[in-house]
Amino acid sequence: MNIHEYQAKDLLKEFGAPIPKGVAIYDVNEILKKIKVLDTNNLIIKAQIHAGGRGKAGGIKIVSNQEDLLKEAAHMFGKVLVTKQTGTKGKKIKKIYIEEVSKIKKEFYLSCLVDRSSAKIAFISSTEGGMDIEKIAKENPEKIITTKLDLKEKILDSDIYNIIKIFKLNVNQEKQASALVCSIYNLLIKKDANLVEINPLIINQSENLCCLDAKISFDDNAMSRQPEILKLRDLNEEDKTEVEARKHDLSYIKLNGSIGCMVNGAGLAMATMDIIKLYGEEPANFLDVGGGASKEKVVEAFKIILSDKNVKGILINIFGGIMRCDILAKGVVEAAKQTKLEVPLVVRLAGTNSEEGRKILDDSNLKILSAKDLNEAAKKIVEAVK
Repeated sequence: MNIHEYQAKDLLKEFGAPIPKGVAIYDVNEILKKIKVLDTNNLIIKAQIHAGGRGKAGGIKIVSNQEDLLKEAAHMFGKVLVTKQTGTKGKKIKKIYIEEVSKIKKEFYLSCLVDRSSAKIAFISSTEGGMDIEKIAKENPEKIITTKLDLKEKILDSDIYNIIKIFKLNVNQEKQASALVCSIYNLLIKKDANLVEINPLIINQSENLCCLDAKISFDDNAMSRQPEILKLRDLNEEDKTEVEARKHDLSYIKLNGSIGCMVNGAGLAMATMDIIKLYGEEPANFLDVGGGASKEKVVEAFKIILSDKNVKGILINIFGGIMRCDILAKGVVEAAKQTKLEVPLVVRLAGTNSEEGRKILDDSNLKILSAKDLNEAAKKIVEAVK
């Protein structure tokens, strides 16, 4: 789960990190009232969307007076911002963040994340703040330090030194950096975040550290114990189909292909997507209906797949264990009737009650292509779509 920059900064401030003064704006009419707490001579307006690259797309503007502030804010509200991360459709700006301008002497990069490959907490620090960290890692790896830590209550002083040494700070700044490292580490652990990124972390004109931009993402699976964090979720920033899928406890991720997939089990779903690509087409989604899906859940899954206008065919691949194939078959028949299915449908059933499931499909009088195994199923749906 991602949150907006202004929300990330509020959290960082709560944990003691240095943040510039700023206010979140949800309507143009509230600007004059809210900016009274700010120095209005030099302000920066930032579009609040869940995507990077806002500056290059016109989503960040510096203004020097109230008149320009109101003009730029009014222009920004409702604008569709297209960046590398939004895709061609872009994202509509429904919130902005107005902040006091910080004069920058130096820029750094600092992040803390869960490194699943090593089962450790990793800090990444770089002298190249404000840039794409992946690009730096590829072109100038010597400018990045990665420090991996075991999960502990407190970070060792030696680890803090390793994290911040690349910045070459003075004594006072080192104290500030040490406190900041502890702050973002504590935030990551206590709030079940999987990434806390500050880019850029700056030294300002007063020779102090300040978090100029921030990004925080959280572990979806931990939100049941983080109700306050869950309240920060902005559903307007998420794919509407994925939001609907969550309501029915379905694991769904929209992709850009033409073949819709319904599978039980994440591993089997990945294999199904891979074999579709192997035969020359692209999957339209990842959809795991889970081990104990009901007929009603299958119907909803089917509707969600078909809500994607790019879907030209559907492949259902079920290996019955806890999930009974006859239950799935009843759900497929019901969903096909409700949606007046017009695209090709290939079904592969194996395992618990697979024979009963195939009989239900055969007796339905629907145009369903059956397959004995995944290889045959992928071939059939790709041929049908082409």
